[in-house]
Amino acid sequence: MKKGCLIFALLAIAVMSVGLVYYFVQQNQSDPVVYEYTKPKLQDVIKKAVASGSIKPRKEVNIKPQVSGVIEKLYVEPGQMVKKGQRLALIKLIPSEVNINSATSNLELTKLRYNDAKRELDRQRRVNSEQLDVQQAQTSYTVATTELARQQTLNEQGVVSDQELLQFKLDAELKKNVLDNIKITSANAVAQAETEVTIRQEELAAATNNLQLLREGKTSNSKQVANVVNSTMNGMVLDVPIEEGSSVIERNNFNEGTNIATVANMSSLIFEGSIDESDVGKLKVGMPLVLKVGAIDNEEFDGVLEFIAPKGTTEEGTVNFKIKAAIKNSSSETFLRAGYSANADIILEKRELVVAINERDILLKEDKSFVEKVVGDQEFEEVEIETGLSDGLMVQVVSGLDTTVQIKMQTDPGAEEEKED
Repeated sequence: MKKGCLIFALLAIAVMSVGLVYYFVQQNQSDPVVYEYTKPKLQDVIKKAVASGSIKPRKEVNIKPQVSGVIEKLYVEPGQMVKKGQRLALIKLIPSEVNINSATSNLELTKLRYNDAKRELDRQRRVNSEQLDVQQAQTSYTVATTELARQQTLNEQGVVSDQELLQFKLDAELKKNVLDNIKITSANAVAQAETEVTIRQEELAAATNNLQLLREGKTSNSKQVANVVNSTMNGMVLDVPIEEGSSVIERNNFNEGTNIATVANMSSLIFEGSIDESDVGKLKVGMPLVLKVGAIDNEEFDGVLEFIAPKGTTEEGTVNFKIKAAIKNSSSETFLRAGYSANADIILEKRELVVAINERDILLKEDKSFVEKVVGDQEFEEVEIETGLSDGLMVQVVSGLDTTVQIKMQTDPGAEEEKED
């Protein structure tokens, strides 16, 4: 019994051994590799740089109020076309009592200054017309000329010397110069008083207008109402960031003011983006580019590079340079919206309808390029070729190949095994 079990176990082991040997032999026997063929193609090869950015209007302005207050009425909404001078919003004034009191006090003070200036002008005119400031000098000059005449008579009689007579002549000339200067000064005093009155009158008008503007939002001599916000250009309203009832602040030297609306000329758009420093040295103003907008499928837009920043900015460890490109008017009816994200393919070089092959099918040996030309069924021959422009995927073949021959596709063996699995 024991002998029979032993024989059976030995037979079972032998059968299993034969099965394992057969399995491993079959596993090691792989099918022969069958290589695929391809032909060179006639196509355009384009080398390009890629920049990411967005679509923006060339001219975009923020409309801000001239006075502070509360939005009483809005006349526009985003997407509406407006013209220069068109009404956008109406502001209800809520003047500060402190500002009103200050403006009132300033008005009273300017009135006092204006009245003082008028009184001074009247005084100067009376002094000038009656020659009150000239009389003393006129008297001194008359006395000097009379004395000079008397001294000349004495000089002729030999009583007074010529030297003494000269002193009287000089004294008379001096008194005459003083008289002339006083006359000029008197006239200038009148003119200065008139100028002072004009200045004080303008200050009074400005103070009056300021008080009226604070109370009513407009002045009596102004055609434009300050509490009405108007568009400063023709274009489309892109944004109205406020609502009726919102408080707004006027623009001044210390505050930018509240933005009432954003208006832009949507007929003139630009692409604004950034490009890596490795590509910026290859760019020149005037280069063509192709825009691909993320929100618009299956459509491209042409543009022309018009600005390259002279200085780069560091972002996350890389240096990028700002660029701008004009977007050409397209015959397409697609509406480009401000803020669309876009990528720009900037054409660095282009070869039209040239013989091209996939870069993966090229073998590099000793700085030379080769392909394996098909000479028979699964038979190949290495042929040296001269390559030209590459777009990173396809490369131009300058010589050594044409579109009539077949070449071996250089596939990754690992990829073939994954494909078989």
